[in-house]
Amino acid sequence: MKITFIHHSCFLAELDSVSLLFDYTEGELPPVHENKPLLVFASHRHGDHYSPEIFRLAQGHEAIRWILSFDIWRKRLPHEVWPFADSLKYNQQLSYQVKGGKVIPASEDQSNIKVRAFRSTDEGVAFLIEADGKVLYHGGDLNHWYWEGEDQNWNRSMEEKYTRQIERLAETLAERSVDAAFLPLDPRQEDAFYLGFHEFMEKIKVRFAFPMHC
Repeated sequence: MKITFIHHSCFLAELDSVSLLFDYTEGELPPVHENKPLLVFASHRHGDHYSPEIFRLAQGHEAIRWILSFDIWRKRLPHEVWPFADSLKYNQQLSYQVKGGKVIPASEDQSNIKVRAFRSTDEGVAFLIEADGKVLYHGGDLNHWYWEGEDQNWNRSMEEKYTRQIERLAETLAERSVDAAFLPLDPRQEDAFYLGFHEFMEKIKVRFAFPMHC
């Protein structure tokens, strides 16, 4: 597995049979193997996590598929990408298999790629992906968003919502490790910048953690 940081919350993860691109908005992409399928994820519609530019990637890569959060309106996508773009809501799962050099939908028992979505504490979803024997997590804007000056009831509610999702993630993993986790670490939160990252690392087994949003 090879991980390349692109920009902000965008990373490229290259596995044996498939490459995964998360939350691309801008920045130079390294060459992606032409014969390896590319899955492009967008965790939500915010401009620092999603750009229609991701659909231009099809011009240089035929074996491509997009997995988009439910809050990205399908009717605004280019019509030509509709057959290859899937929307995913929190608490849902999509299953795929690599076949004929492409990623295609498959039943769970025939799939070698599984994508699960978790509810964000902001917009959209976080992604948990199983592929090529690896487990990857991209948090999007799922984070413990504690803000100085915000109403304390709001801050407590945010903490509870974040903890609920991380504990659900831990139950889903059932003692398995996450090979690569991409987690918000936002300096705008000042002294509270580490809260979400710390709780994740306390409750989830992680081999490699990559800070983002910083």
